[in-house]
Amino acid sequence: MHDVETAEIEERGSAVDQVVDAIRRLMRERNLGLGDALPSEIELAAMFNSSRNTVREAIRILKAYGIVESRQKVGAVITDRRQQALMELFSFAIDISAESFLDIQGFRRLIEVNLSDLLFENIDDAGIVRLQTINDAMKLASELSEAAEFDFKFHAELISFADNRTLSQVYGILQPLLQRLMEAGKRSRAAVESAYDEHCDIIAALKKRDRIAYAYHMNRHLHAGLQFIEPSAEPRQI
Repeated sequence: MHDVETAEIEERGSAVDQVVDAIRRLMRERNLGLGDALPSEIELAAMFNSSRNTVREAIRILKAYGIVESRQKVGAVITDRRQQALMELFSFAIDISAESFLDIQGFRRLIEVNLSDLLFENIDDAGIVRLQTINDAMKLASELSEAAEFDFKFHAELISFADNRTLSQVYGILQPLLQRLMEAGKRSRAAVESAYDEHCDIIAALKKRDRIAYAYHMNRHLHAGLQFIEPSAEPRQI
């Protein structure tokens, strides 16, 4: 009996794998690119002489790979979230400790603190308003996880004013990790309000084009969340 069940599982798995391969061939043959929709589940099942359940499972696997995503009223649409899917897995696995916090914030400090000249050159009154709007939304967020999302949006918006596509893409790829770090640093309403005030100081420095104030407040902000991170059990090796 056990051998029969194993054979059924292997057969079902093999059928799903075949449909996954068939969908990928279909994408190549039709030259489908980012944003293009796949045929419906019913159409794919008919094309590949398969069941809808098998097609649905194949699409689920493609979603996990970051190759397609579901959109309302459209269905499965081709995307490219492979790097983000990998980063989400990495974010899930990493232990948010004082050590990892300092490492990640050190990376951010090298970028965000040193962007002042580009930010002063590119940001305008409308950009200042956008930053303040995001910051206000963070403060008003009902859930701490939602506040962390707005915290990331604030810094992603700030990065966008550097007008460097590669830098913006890097922050997009790092979003799952950075947002998880921000969640760890917002375990109380007081932490959210503190981050709000620090953002206000950064915005004020941007308005004045004050390089020293910007560097000071950004450094202070990036280090502030450490107080909400539990210390490592083992000392850091140097």
